[in-house]
Amino acid sequence: MMTITGKFANIYCRYLKTGAILLLCFSLSTSCKKGEKKVTEEEIGEEWIDNQSHLYEYGLRVDSLDMTDYIIKSGDSPSAIFTRLGFTAKMTDNLCKASAEVLDPRKLRVGMTYTTLTTQDSLAAIQYIVFAKSLTDFSIIDITADSIKTYEYNKEVRLKRQYMEGKIKTSLWNIIKNNGADPLLALKISDILAWQVDFFDVKEGDSFRVIYDVAYIDDTTELKISSVEGLVFVHQGKEFTAIPFTQDSIRDYFDTQGNGLRKAFLKAPLDFSRITSRFSNARFHPILKRYRAHHGVDYAAPIGTPVKAIGDGTVITKGFDSKGGGNYIKIKHNAVYTTTYMHLSGFGKGIQNGAHVKQGAVIGYVGSTGLSTGPHLDFRVHKNGQPIDPLKMESPPSEPVKAKFRDSFEIVKRNVFAEMDSLGLTLHDQ
Repeated sequence: MMTITGKFANIYCRYLKTGAILLLCFSLSTSCKKGEKKVTEEEIGEEWIDNQSHLYEYGLRVDSLDMTDYIIKSGDSPSAIFTRLGFTAKMTDNLCKASAEVLDPRKLRVGMTYTTLTTQDSLAAIQYIVFAKSLTDFSIIDITADSIKTYEYNKEVRLKRQYMEGKIKTSLWNIIKNNGADPLLALKISDILAWQVDFFDVKEGDSFRVIYDVAYIDDTTELKISSVEGLVFVHQGKEFTAIPFTQDSIRDYFDTQGNGLRKAFLKAPLDFSRITSRFSNARFHPILKRYRAHHGVDYAAPIGTPVKAIGDGTVITKGFDSKGGGNYIKIKHNAVYTTTYMHLSGFGKGIQNGAHVKQGAVIGYVGSTGLSTGPHLDFRVHKNGQPIDPLKMESPPSEPVKAKFRDSFEIVKRNVFAEMDSLGLTLHDQ
């Protein structure tokens, strides 16, 4: 058990002494000027104690309470937790009913934490119970009064501006990690420039400069990378720039000329079809007669219906999937997106491993090869190696900066480069 008063006693004493001295000097100075009665140091100390800042956690004053942390174990429920904390059966029932809106038993997970705040006396009566739902979100049960109160508390998240630059020796991921930053910054960079740079083909000597915001809680605990606020990536001697700008309430990234960086995918790989099965983590397979994940969308169409590539890319696999996919093609569109087309009856002209295809090019034809109950296309999309729902994929192209926003964009662009130049430390010296 951690005693808050003891933990902060030394800090408190230093604040008390410093504050008393400052107040003494100020009071003596003003009283001399106004001819008022001088105030003694003892009187100032009492005044400081009455007005000193208290310690708060979860929005609660905790400098007169003890805090104890617990970890949720397998099989724990709100009822089991309250009983283990020493509450009677009647009080446990009251706590369960009162907290139902803020504490969903179905969302309690092993490893989650909760905290009790108790009085600092022989009774050690629990005043509050705080359940952590995440690093920032908490459910609070207040039992300081006759009636039980429950409410949500959210810690404030603050953004801190960060900057990094460097030359790549092995990979973007490694250089970011070696510089002590979250390597997921590499994924954000590759997402932004996915259509301009093949990040699987970065070369030694490629370089980058990036400004980004990191979300912190309590100003000390890093939560996540919030956003990239400016990016310059030099790949094989060519410079690619990403300037964030918002127009018509939509935030996107643009090059120095105001052109959008995103390109579009086709909405579907077939012109005429109907959806017979959607993306699911547990679909009943009509042939295998069991539930299993179906990370794609099935389009029913007659055998021979042309199947089109939804975007420019390179064929990385053309073959037969003996596990059920039949004839299939996998296309890599950039460092972020790949698409797969399964159960094909045949392949399009010139489709081979390594072949480059254009958006809308016919790559194959609907069939029923593999484990299939009828002619259809099983279409799948992977983003950064993870399956995503093709029907929920956002793929509209970026519009260029509109004429009416040009002046504002130029100001944002100048500010981004000015901030980069002011923060640049090593790249120009290498």
